[in-house]
Amino acid sequence: MFTLSSEQTVLRDSIRRFMKTEIAPIVSRHDQDRTFPFEVLGKLAEFGYLGGRLPEEEGGMGMDQLTWALLMEEAGYAWLSLRTILNITNAAINKLAQEATPAQKERFLRPLLANQRRCFSAISEPGTGSNIAQVQTRADLQGDHYVLNGRKLWITNGAFGDFGIVVARTFSPDCQGQLSTFLVERDVSPFEVRRVDTMVLRSTGTAELNFDNVRIPRENLLGEEGKALKKMLIGLDSARVNIAMGAVGAAQSALDLSIEHARTRTQFGKPIGSFQLVQKLIVDMTIRVEAARALGLRAAAALDSEGEARTAASIAKLYATEAAHEVASMALQVHGGLGYATDYPIERIFRDTRGGTIPEGTTEVQTLIVGREILGISAIA
Repeated sequence: MFTLSSEQTVLRDSIRRFMKTEIAPIVSRHDQDRTFPFEVLGKLAEFGYLGGRLPEEEGGMGMDQLTWALLMEEAGYAWLSLRTILNITNAAINKLAQEATPAQKERFLRPLLANQRRCFSAISEPGTGSNIAQVQTRADLQGDHYVLNGRKLWITNGAFGDFGIVVARTFSPDCQGQLSTFLVERDVSPFEVRRVDTMVLRSTGTAELNFDNVRIPRENLLGEEGKALKKMLIGLDSARVNIAMGAVGAAQSALDLSIEHARTRTQFGKPIGSFQLVQKLIVDMTIRVEAARALGLRAAAALDSEGEARTAASIAKLYATEAAHEVASMALQVHGGLGYATDYPIERIFRDTRGGTIPEGTTEVQTLIVGREILGISAIA
């Protein structure tokens, strides 16, 4: 049982009012146009949505994981594309805060916190998804530059970002094939960007990036050469909780819309909410939302108290993302033909909730992680 503090309650209520007045009216237009209103991020920063997890001396609010989970739920409730852009931006903010040099912080972190730059993280490749260790993009040190070659695919914000954190297999006198991360700017180190339109999260600027002998200044190495893999794996628990709580928010939105529709839509002279099978759908949706929220908050609390939550985070991500899409599907059933309308939220929520089952480790990968933790036997070769 999680009881919100008075501060958390005030914060949540303030965010809800903002999302209702500032975000809800523009979602449909941006989703259809496949654009994103980056100007709203500056307004959301007041609530801690840009760097809120950072300590105050780094420009943040020192927010704990549980409070951050609440922010992710509210963002997911409003618009899953918004939650996704926030997740990508804050992942970059947190990584820069932990690993960047003072000069890099001034050049990249401060502008991100001020909503003056847009960033992407480029890990996935055409042949590499969940298995980060198999990244094939390579960076060869040549004098005062690294030369980058390779392709990245399914890169969120790749079409919009002016710089990115790119993971590459590195070759230098001190590194023979281990993974490193690089800060790659489009204007300094030009590369090819191809927009990839997707069924889900249409406003997140998904792209394919092609690096063909792209020269990156040596000072744009982020962190130590060859140490990227371990650091990326450390951050997965938090990322999975973020996705889980965003899915909870989207599911709650679908449920709220369905409850309202069941109360006001009439058939045969009475509200459809009086029909037994419609009530069954509403109850099943409610159970899934409540269970998903409890699992997500439990994982967030574990991150706060223990610093890591591998099993809890994987369980939360697995259940919440699958449950959210089930809830959205049931919401379509409650709404009937109205649910298919592209100018009504249910159709978008149905598409977008399907997207949560794949990133940060698919449902199948989460299943194998949890199975390994329970049995002490790995089914992953």
